[in-house]
Amino acid sequence: MQETMTHSDVVVTPTPITAGEKVTVEYNGLLNQSGANKVYLHAGVGFKDNWRDITDIEMQPKNDGNWTAQLRVNTTDRFNFCFKDCADNWDNNHGDNWSFEVHNGQLYK
Repeated sequence: MQETMTHSDVVVTPTPITAGEKVTVEYNGLLNQSGANKVYLHAGVGFKDNWRDITDIEMQPKNDGNWTAQLRVNTTDRFNFCFKDCADNWDNNHGDNWSFEVHNGQLYK
C-alpha cells in the first residue's frame, strides 16, 4: 500500500521510501507563497550535513498552484532535500531541511 507523508507544505509519496523507488515531492511552502516563478528541489543523500549526490531539479507547476518533482532514490542512505527559487532564496525548513530514512525493502518477521 502506497502512503503519503505530509509535513506542513511538503508532501512526499510514497512513504516509507524503498531504495530504487521513484519518489514524488510536492511543495507549497514559503517560496511558492512568496510568488516564486520557478522552484527547484535541492536533494541529496547522506547523514546530517554530509550530503552527496546532490542535484537540483526544476519543479513543475501544478494546476492547483503547487510545485512537483520526481526522482529515484537509489541508496539506503538518508534522503535529504530543501527548496530554492531562481533568485537563490531558500526554504530549508528553518535549517533542518527535510530528511527521510530509506529502507532496502526487506521485510522482517
